[in-house]
This record gives sequence, C-alpha cells and structure tokens, in this order.
Amino acid sequence: MKNILISTGGSGGHVVPGTIFYEHLKNKFNLFMTSDERGIQFLDKEKYNIAVINAPKISKNIFLLPAQVFSLIGLIFKSYFFLKNKKIEILISTGGYMSLPLCVASKILRIKLFLFEPNLVLGRSNKFFIGSCQKIFCYSNKIKNFPNELKYKISVIPALLRKEFYNIRVSNKRNKNFNLLIIGGSQGAKLFDTEIKNSIIALSKKYQLKVFQQTSQKNFKSLKLFYQSIQIENELFDFDDDVVTFMSKANICLTRAGASTLAELVFLNVAHIAIPLPTAKDNHQFENAFFYNQHGCNWLLNQNEINDDNLVNKLFNIIDNKEEYLNKKMNMKNFCYQNTWNNINQKIISTINEN
Repeated sequence: MKNILISTGGSGGHVVPGTIFYEHLKNKFNLFMTSDERGIQFLDKEKYNIAVINAPKISKNIFLLPAQVFSLIGLIFKSYFFLKNKKIEILISTGGYMSLPLCVASKILRIKLFLFEPNLVLGRSNKFFIGSCQKIFCYSNKIKNFPNELKYKISVIPALLRKEFYNIRVSNKRNKNFNLLIIGGSQGAKLFDTEIKNSIIALSKKYQLKVFQQTSQKNFKSLKLFYQSIQIENELFDFDDDVVTFMSKANICLTRAGASTLAELVFLNVAHIAIPLPTAKDNHQFENAFFYNQHGCNWLLNQNEINDDNLVNKLFNIIDNKEEYLNKKMNMKNFCYQNTWNNINQKIISTINEN
C-alpha cells in the first residue's frame, strides 16, 4: 500500500477535513498525519498517527522576518527528512501556512501533492502550490482567484462530512417550543457571545425558547449566568463537542460561514442565517455563504447590517413564514442528494489512484 501523509493544523476548519480524509483513506493506504500545535487540540492523538511540525505564522513585523525565514528553512529541512524517512509517496494538504514547509519539501522530493480547498475563494497557500499539485479537491469549479489555465486540476467532490452525519436527519416539525442554535466556529465569535443578547430576549418573549450555543470555554460562565438571569433554557458547548447532536435538535441556526459548518447545516437541512466574519481572509466566509444563498439554502446577513431590531424581525419572519422556511429546507435537501459517504470515498480514492 502507498504511504500517504495528510498535512493539517491551525483551525478546526483545516483539521476536521483532514480527519475526514483520513477516515476515507485508512483502509486503502498507510496513513500518517502532521499538525501544528494549534491543530493538535482538535485531534485524538491515540486515533491518528500524528507528528508535530509547528510552522510559525508569518508576522508583518519586518524586524521578525529574518528569524522567521530561518525558522521556515529549518522546518523545510525537517519536513524533507520526515517525508523521506517515512517513504511518503503522496501528500494531501488541507491548506493554510502550517502546510507550507511540507509542500515545499514534497516539491524537492517530487512527491505527488494533492490540495484541498473547501472555500469558494482559493486560499493563498493553495494558490502558491496550485501549479505543482496533481489535483485540488473542491466543492465547486467556480472558485474565485483560481487561474483559468489550471482549472483542469479541480476535482469536484460533495462536501466532506464526518461519518456520523450520514446517520442523522432533522425533523421538519415545528411547534411553540423553539430551539435556537448558535455556532461561532472553532475560533469563537464575539458577535454571538455579547452582541445579540437583546435579540434573544425579544425572541424568548414570543416563543418558548431553548438555546444551544457553541462558545469558547472562557465564556461559559458569563453566558450561563446571562441565560439563568433571563430564565432561558440553554446548553453551552465548545468546538470539540458533538455538534451533530445539537444541529439535529435545532429549528434555526445563527452561524458564521466556515465551509465545514455550512456544509453540515445544509446536509442536515437546518434552516440557518449565515453571518460571515467580515475580517476573514479574502472575504472567503461571505463567498461561502453567498454560494449556498444562490442555491436558496440560507438567509445571508452582513455583520454591519445587524442590530437588535433587524435581527429580531428577521428571525420572526423566518419562524412565522412557514412556506419560505420549508422551501429553504427542501432546497438544502435537493442540493445534497448526491452527498453520500460511498460517493465521496470512491471519488477521492479514484482521483488519487488515477494521478
């Protein structure tokens, strides 16, 4: 069997797809995985064959640049010897600067490189290596900033989902009891932790409300006290918890627009308002949300449009307009009809074997 290395790290948006590639390939290949220190927190060290290659984030401070360049060169050498010692034949990179040393080393060793781009904007690291990769796995062939002459390298696959998502579906039933899900992503979201509290209070006055909210551990205590003070039933969870359980209970979701989260919500047909992070690189969260919006799968709000009144009014309108609500859910169901574990598995393995 061929030896394959999956390079990941950084945020959950990179790490979760890395683990899904691992699950798809583990029965056909000998697998290894690398991550930086940030990504390790999202990984089960006992489940995956993990090595740490801790690429530093490049600072804009010119005084730190020489030290960072020397560090990067050292990591390229480390990556070179790691790839050579493990006899790696194929490298799969889930993107981000943390994969840069390994991708450079793979070029030196002439190891086959496969990239992954879940966003609707080509990432900067992927753009740097797109010319030398075999294929790049994407969710669409309409990726912004993608060189036209290299589009033949795109291998379109349905959105990568953890295996447990294929065993769950969300009920279309709605009643006076209303479950609101709030997802800020692996990096958290200040907007959801602090700035929508009045909207939640207003919602609770009209509906019997229960809130499921993803947040960082440091915010658990303050949010718990807030919900207790206004007597709203709630469950708080962090990124490592089993989000599929909470998605399966939700009537509607407020979410950032990370590629993995949107794919999961759409697959489970969870009605959702996407509020992209305005500072996301190359505005990729907006493009992610807009892609699904164009397919009639979500409601899209810009963060600068949000205040207590228009967010509450938007939620009231969605909840009360049953026809539009169910139409969105049907659009999501139709969008995902080809997304099965076997379809994706066959596509990934055949693409790797053909190249």
